[in-house]
Amino acid sequence: MFEEILVKIKNNKTIPLVMAGILLFFMVIALLPACSATTTPSVPAPKTVDTPASAPVPATTQTPLPISYPKPPGPIKEKWINATVDGDTLLVLATDIRSNWNTAFKMTDKGKTLNFMAYVFNGEIQVRANVCPPCRSIGYSLNKDELVCDTCETTFKAVDGLGIQGACVKFPKAAIKYQIVNDNLVMNIGELVDAYQRTLNGKG
Repeated sequence: MFEEILVKIKNNKTIPLVMAGILLFFMVIALLPACSATTTPSVPAPKTVDTPASAPVPATTQTPLPISYPKPPGPIKEKWINATVDGDTLLVLATDIRSNWNTAFKMTDKGKTLNFMAYVFNGEIQVRANVCPPCRSIGYSLNKDELVCDTCETTFKAVDGLGIQGACVKFPKAAIKYQIVNDNLVMNIGELVDAYQRTLNGKG
């Protein structure tokens, strides 16, 4: 009987195909766990990094330089400019001094008129008492690095007001301190009066 079955298997061509199919089915079943165990590694999504906005660069604050005015040739005569009293201070415009190079202004103290000079020397403004007691002059010309009395021609150093030569050389011109605020030279009236008296007394 077994031999008859073998003969039928050999003579029947469909049986090997069925066996092959069954074999393929079991192979697929066997491979499924392996395939499910093998997973494709997940690639992490790139993180979005917020780039901080760059801080604005602060603008450079520069102190404006005073306007440079061309210096007139030769001796420069004084030009009278206005002065304003504000409480215990006196104000004159720095622009008026720089544009004219050599100026004069006046104020009143106890009924008396006091005169002062303001000029530009080495790029800086100098303020001094404008009086020459012996010759009673109140005018000076700026000639290079010297102040020259318009009446007696006594000369003084523009840098410090000290006398150089002439009849009034012993009366140096006392300086007055000031501050520049919004183009105004601001001076203390008490210090102006003191500088004027020291010049009158030859102690400038």
